[in-house]
Amino acid sequence: MLAPSRLGLSCRPMTTERLAFGELGERVAERWLKRQGWRVLMRRFRSGHRDIDLVMERDGLVTFVEVKARRGSEFGEPVEAVGWRKQRELTRSALVWIDRHGRPCETYRFDVVGVLVEHERVRIRHVENAFEVRASR
Repeated sequence: MLAPSRLGLSCRPMTTERLAFGELGERVAERWLKRQGWRVLMRRFRSGHRDIDLVMERDGLVTFVEVKARRGSEFGEPVEAVGWRKQRELTRSALVWIDRHGRPCETYRFDVVGVLVEHERVRIRHVENAFEVRASR
């Protein structure tokens, strides 16, 4: 049997420090999006064991935002960390959110916000419409 790390899965436990850093990234992304005119509809929407970091709205467009924060770029840009598995989880959670809170006049999309913290410098990259929902067969 292959170890999770050999399959590309993370083996690192979610320590208190990692959780706090993730929450910091979400606050930075939320603040940045608000400055761009977005309004927070919900933070950390949970659907089973899955969650959506931010649900934001602007002019009838609702975006489900995945935030990725990193302390350096040695493992690539933060936005590159949203692979097909995470996209599938986000899609499933978004469908639950739409079923519970959505309105007929709204349009939906998925965005990814990368927060890169290097020493005292913070860099934000917002990828709008980062992926589309693929129809399952």
